Amino acid sequence: MSKFPKEFLLGGATADFLYEGGFTEGSRGVLSHDFVTTGSVSKARQLTLKLADGSVSTCHWKESLPDGTEACFHEDVYYPSHQATDFYHHWREDIDLMTELGFSVYRFSICWTRIYPTGLEDVPNEDGLKFYEDVIDALLARNIEPMITICHDELPFHLCKDYDGWSSRIVIDAYLKYANTLFDRFGTKVKYWLTFNELNALNGYAMLGTHKTDWQTKYQAIHHIFVASALATCDGHAKMPNAIFGAMYALSELYPASSDPRDVLATYMKRRETYFFMDVMARGEYPNYTQEIFNRKNIMIKLEEGDLEVIRDYPLDYVTFSYYRSTMVDKASSFDIMDITGGKPNPYVERTEWGWAVDPIGLRYCLNEIYDRYQKPLFVVENGLGYDDKLEEDGTIHDPYRIKYVNDHLKQIKDAILIDGVPCLGYTMWGNTDLVSLSTGEMKKRYGFVYVDMDDRGNGSLARIKKDSFYWFQEVTKSHGEHLI
Repeated sequence: MSKFPKEFLLGGATADFLYEGGFTEGSRGVLSHDFVTTGSVSKARQLTLKLADGSVSTCHWKESLPDGTEACFHEDVYYPSHQATDFYHHWREDIDLMTELGFSVYRFSICWTRIYPTGLEDVPNEDGLKFYEDVIDALLARNIEPMITICHDELPFHLCKDYDGWSSRIVIDAYLKYANTLFDRFGTKVKYWLTFNELNALNGYAMLGTHKTDWQTKYQAIHHIFVASALATCDGHAKMPNAIFGAMYALSELYPASSDPRDVLATYMKRRETYFFMDVMARGEYPNYTQEIFNRKNIMIKLEEGDLEVIRDYPLDYVTFSYYRSTMVDKASSFDIMDITGGKPNPYVERTEWGWAVDPIGLRYCLNEIYDRYQKPLFVVENGLGYDDKLEEDGTIHDPYRIKYVNDHLKQIKDAILIDGVPCLGYTMWGNTDLVSLSTGEMKKRYGFVYVDMDDRGNGSLARIKKDSFYWFQEVTKSHGEHLI
C-alpha cells in the first residue's frame, strides 16, 4: 500500500480561546471572545451585554449588538474561553502526547492579548512572548513543526469597544505591530504562518469586533483584513525569506440538490461567494463578479490609495482550509453560505447528531477544485468529528466513529495527491486534545484523540486520557499513512 509523500506533514490543530485558558494569568488582556457563553445544538451561544441604562442583557453571538450596548461580563455566567481545557498549564503534558502521537506539525494560534493586552501598547508583554517561545522550543525539540495562526477569529476588547474592531483602519496598524512582534521573536523558528482564520466565516462582535453585522459592515471589515494580511505577508517575507504565508478558509463542498439548471446555478453562485475571499487573497485582486455580490447585498467598499496595489503585490503563498462536511443547495434555498447546518440533507451521506454531513469524498473534490483554481500548494488545517465520547468505568474511551472519519478523509487526501496530482503539504486534525466547540460552546462535542476530564460547565480534573483513536493515529504516523484502513 502507498504512503503519503515523504514531506507530507501530519498533526493536529487548536485555537487559543477554545483550548488555552489562563484568562487572568501572564498579563493577558481581555479578548472579544471572552464574552461569549456556552450553548448547545438547540440553544445558540450568547454575547453578554451592558445596556445603555446600566442593566444587563444578552444577544445572539453572531447578531448585531443593540444600540448603546457594550459587551461586559455577568456574574454567575460560565464563559468557556476563560479556562477552555487549560493548555496554559498543561502544555508540557500535551506536547508530550503530540510527540507520542507522532506529530510532525502542530497548528496553534497566538492569543493577541497575551502579546498586546489592549492592542495599543508600545511594548509587547514579555510574559506572553516567553510562554509561546517555550511552546515553540518544546515543539522543535521534538521535531514538530509549529504552524502559527496569527489571528484566529479574535481581537483585543479595547479595539472592539473604542474603535469598532475591523471596521476601523486603526486595527490594521495594531495587527501589523502585533504580527511583526511575532516575526521578530519567532522568525528563525517558524516556517508556516497563517495570517487569519476562516475569513469567509467571520461575522459579528466576537470575530470581527464590530457592533453591527450588516453586509456593509462585514465586507468593509474584510477589506481591511485583506490589506492587513497582504502587508503582514510583505513584512514577513522581508524578515523571514524562507517562511511561507497562507490564510485559512472554511470550506464545505456544495452540491446541487438536483440536475435542474436552476439548482445548479444557485449552487454555483453560492460557491462563488465562498471563493470570493480566496480569490482576492490568492490571486491578488477583487474578482470579476465582485460588483454582482456588492450590488445584491447593497455594499460600497471604501478604498484608500494603495490598497489594491498592496493586495495585488503580496498574495498568499499557499492556501489552507477547514473541511468537515458537505451541503446540498437548491434554487429555493434560503441557505446562508456559512450556516453550519444550512442547505438540504443529502440522502447519500450520514449526518452527525449536530447535523453535520459526513462526506470524505467531498474533501478530495475540494482539494482538486481549489488547486485547479489557484495552482498553489494546499494544506488541510482543520478536519475532525465532534462526538459525545463516553469515559468507561475502566478508564477507556472507545471512539471507532472517529477512527473511521479521520481514516476515510486521509484516504481521500492521499488519492488527491497520488492519483490527481494535487500538491497538498499536510493535514492537521482539529482539536487533537479535546477543546471547547466553537459552534456550540460545549465540551461534550469532543474532537480529540485525547479526552479531557471536563464537563460543559468547566468542572472536572482536566486529566488527559488517551482514546482508542490515539493508538490508531500512532500507527498512521508510524507508517506515514501506509496502513490506513
